[in-house]
Amino acid sequence: MKLQLPEIPYLPRDPVSYRPPIALVGCGGITSYHLRAYRSAGYHVAALCDLREEFALKRQAEFYPEAAVYADYRQMLERPDIEVVDVATHPAIRPAIIEDCLRAGKHVLSQKPFVLDLEVGRKLVRLADEVGRKLAVNQNGRWAPYFSYMRQAITQGVIGRPTAAHLAVHWNHGWVKGTEFERIRHLILFDFAIHWFDILCCFMGDQNPKRVFASMARTATQQIVPPLLAQVLIEYDSAQASLVFDADTRHGPLETTYVTGELGTLSSTGVDSNRQRVSLSVGRQKRRPLLTGQWFPDGFHGTMGELLLAIEENRQPSHSAADNLRSLELCFAAVASAERGEPMLPGSVSQLPIITETHDSSAA
Repeated sequence: MKLQLPEIPYLPRDPVSYRPPIALVGCGGITSYHLRAYRSAGYHVAALCDLREEFALKRQAEFYPEAAVYADYRQMLERPDIEVVDVATHPAIRPAIIEDCLRAGKHVLSQKPFVLDLEVGRKLVRLADEVGRKLAVNQNGRWAPYFSYMRQAITQGVIGRPTAAHLAVHWNHGWVKGTEFERIRHLILFDFAIHWFDILCCFMGDQNPKRVFASMARTATQQIVPPLLAQVLIEYDSAQASLVFDADTRHGPLETTYVTGELGTLSSTGVDSNRQRVSLSVGRQKRRPLLTGQWFPDGFHGTMGELLLAIEENRQPSHSAADNLRSLELCFAAVASAERGEPMLPGSVSQLPIITETHDSSAA
């Protein structure tokens, strides 16, 4: 008897009727994708907040002319009509803002990375439970069409329990030259790869990583300060995984994802994250779905949509802060391993060392 492969629901989902007033705190460059996605989905953004009021005014003019503008988010929190807050500030100041939002009775979508200290993250998770609010993390890569399809197929058990996952990205990250990003020592393993650590945790489900080993290096030709080569090996009881990042690839960019399980295999390949072709193989059957959408901005639609749907259905969102702490444990351990040159146990590193480069990038 031929096995019938199920249809995989990979597109972002919206709540049936819940459309609360939303506030955005922090109106930097990335928030243009937030607001574009929210406007397209018909979400109601009622307030825009930024210490630099001109940033909020710019977003107001671009996306939500009727939204109120605030320079102090605490003033916005006094509004009883605001139910959901998207906190998109820098990581260092974000936890205090999240705490204020939760204590004001608001549901929160936190920009990633959620926290720089796992214990701070656990305290915020406990606080959200205490006040009865939802706390989710904007791991928008989960709703990139190819990642979302693969994630949902694995969740449905289509390929069985995963036994191996190998993800590789070969691209040119030199665009950060002269920006603040160039000061981040772990630009690749932390700032960029956080999406790949997160999706790997989604793929592997309840399998706990036992040990992680990571390394990093500079290429002979790179023109920016942070190391642009990084790789990670992760061991499980009965599975393995690897992440490879070649961020000084100036010709022939390529991204591949491969996950094999007890029943089948999923793979995806393309020149970048927005141009991927997915393949599903189970037995003699093979499916190559034609996926629609792109990571930017559909991923941002997915994160807010899932939070609103979870509020409407009175359940925890799939991208809850508690769930995201597993991804951070893996990421922090990998960064520490790359620094120390030895394997690390995920969860053993509670704080991410924010190591910045101080030497002149012109010497690179």
